Amino acid sequence: MENLTPKTAAPLDVVIVGAGPAGLALACALSDAGLSVRLLEQQPLAALETPGDDGREIAITHRSRQSMERLGLWDALPVDAVAPLREARVLDGDHAQALRFLAPASESDPLGWLVPNHRIRAAALVAARRRPGVALQCDTQVVGIELGDERASVLLADGKREDALLVVAADSRFSRVRRMAGIGASMRDFGRSVIVACMAHEHAHDGVARECFGDGNTLALLPLNDRRSSAVVTVPADAVGDWLAMPASEFAARIEAQSGARLGALRQVGERHHYPLVGVYAQRFCARRFALVGDAAVGMHPVTAHGWNLGLQGVETLASELRAARLSGRGDIGDRRALEAFERAHRLATWPLYAGTNALVSLFTDDSPTAKLARRFVLDAAARMPVVSDLVKTIVTRQLMGGAPAARSRRTPARRPGRPARLA
Repeated sequence: MENLTPKTAAPLDVVIVGAGPAGLALACALSDAGLSVRLLEQQPLAALETPGDDGREIAITHRSRQSMERLGLWDALPVDAVAPLREARVLDGDHAQALRFLAPASESDPLGWLVPNHRIRAAALVAARRRPGVALQCDTQVVGIELGDERASVLLADGKREDALLVVAADSRFSRVRRMAGIGASMRDFGRSVIVACMAHEHAHDGVARECFGDGNTLALLPLNDRRSSAVVTVPADAVGDWLAMPASEFAARIEAQSGARLGALRQVGERHHYPLVGVYAQRFCARRFALVGDAAVGMHPVTAHGWNLGLQGVETLASELRAARLSGRGDIGDRRALEAFERAHRLATWPLYAGTNALVSLFTDDSPTAKLARRFVLDAAARMPVVSDLVKTIVTRQLMGGAPAARSRRTPARRPGRPARLA
């Protein structure tokens, strides 16, 4: 007798919630591994195709560039959107010493590259849409998830559901889907915000990024193309309104003064944007048939520019483990062994940087006398003891260059007392 029991449709391999850069990059990596992927995004397609300039510049390491090349993101970037980062300098107010991180002697091998965030978003979409194994579904709101023994389900606002062997949340550091999975996160609200704006300037920056920690705020100038730099000012949260309301000429004058006019006359180009600073670290990166990537897993403070780089590293790690699970013959990519291996590897890669960054930010944004003495000691020790200096520079440079030769060590000569504070 024929069995008339209806058959259940085979689930997709992976459903990814969030079509930001991390979600799109993961979709590319999983498709290349032969997996079927559906991306669910609450924004309309037009917002993904033509993302607005949000003022954020992303520092790309050598390892991340290699990942982006493999996934097809790098070739999708406009050539004029990529600016080389050849040197970085760190100063503390009017202190004489500066920490300097230089690229190797070859001019063709910089420390890294700066790319606008909206260009990365657009490039990631282009790369994902080239994969026939990736289906993108926009204007879609997720209202719930179910994580079962044999499959997971994503419940949508229109009453439909998507079944998969694995669900991945890539929907920002304030991930709603992470909460739906019952995973909490430790959040560090720094009580500060960043104001970002593009500045045109009189003198060439020579590919040098400058970061100066001063009383009340921190200024970073990130080198872009065409004698432009991105000014990133970190201010107390209650001062954001004043910084956004001031005329462009006054804003430029403040940045010029705080930078010691190192780049000559400055002029604001485009709009100012602001972002609250909140660090996030998920309590777990996986659950039954569930995983986290990007900011949903680790949302970094931008001072060390490792957010996107760690996000890409998580994408690579998860894709590698899922590929291995499929090739092992187990077939079930939602198997806990693969997810727990991803969790261990990604926690090992991210926790030291997350904790270290928070400690660094706390030290260099604290205006108490004790904190000022402590950071002056750090800079003096690096300047007076070559062993300390070279060790710090080797660690930071290798993080940027993914194992490339260490940067040349150079110490900034002391200024004479009485000179105004400026960036090196």
